[in-house]
Amino acid sequence: MKSEHQIIKAVYAAKENIHKADELIRDYIPFIRSEASKCIQKLCTEQDDEFSIAMIAFHEAVMGYERTRGTFLGYAAMLIRSRIIDFQRKENRHQGNISLYTETGEDDHTLMDELADDRDQFDESANLEAVKQEIEELSAVMADFGVSFSDVADNSPKQERTMEACASAIRYAAENKYLLDELLRTKKLPMAQLVLGSGAERKTLERHRKYILAMLLIQTNGYEIIRGHLRHVLKRKGGSLR
Repeated sequence: MKSEHQIIKAVYAAKENIHKADELIRDYIPFIRSEASKCIQKLCTEQDDEFSIAMIAFHEAVMGYERTRGTFLGYAAMLIRSRIIDFQRKENRHQGNISLYTETGEDDHTLMDELADDRDQFDESANLEAVKQEIEELSAVMADFGVSFSDVADNSPKQERTMEACASAIRYAAENKYLLDELLRTKKLPMAQLVLGSGAERKTLERHRKYILAMLLIQTNGYEIIRGHLRHVLKRKGGSLR
């Protein structure tokens, strides 16, 4: 078992390298599952929503950890418990539940329809379970930021010029990792930096804040299938994320 010094060294390396972050998370899946199981008072499996919440919380712990917070695993355990409790409270109040079948606002299509039917991006043998898992993980992260898929649909830019302005801001953040880290740390969109770095008008970005926030969250934690789908959709519409 790694010493606390080794763990902290690995955590700080993971802050700077997404591949090291993924490796660290994989190494600590038994710990993550154990902490989630304690919270729900039964064995937590990968099919449980709480497992996805715990994985996200562990990643959040990696990104937000400082030595002043004490031991890393103690901090991570606290954050996992906190996020699962918040999730359960929202579930109990019937708030924050995001359906895969929420209409996207276009021809009554749902999010699952959009992803499942995009044959240019997914071939016939695509694993829809992987799509479903990515969407559910993303929905949990978005809920923590107070954003739903329906918000994103309502807040999406409709004109090509506006789409490109938003895409410029998203590209700038994706190319400057510290902005994504700041977003995860503060849970606030770094609007001033986005305006300065992208050259887009602040009022344009403000009008589409929730859309931009969701697009940046997609850039932070894998979501390879969703990112590929979005690149295809934006290409069709004349825009581009990267």
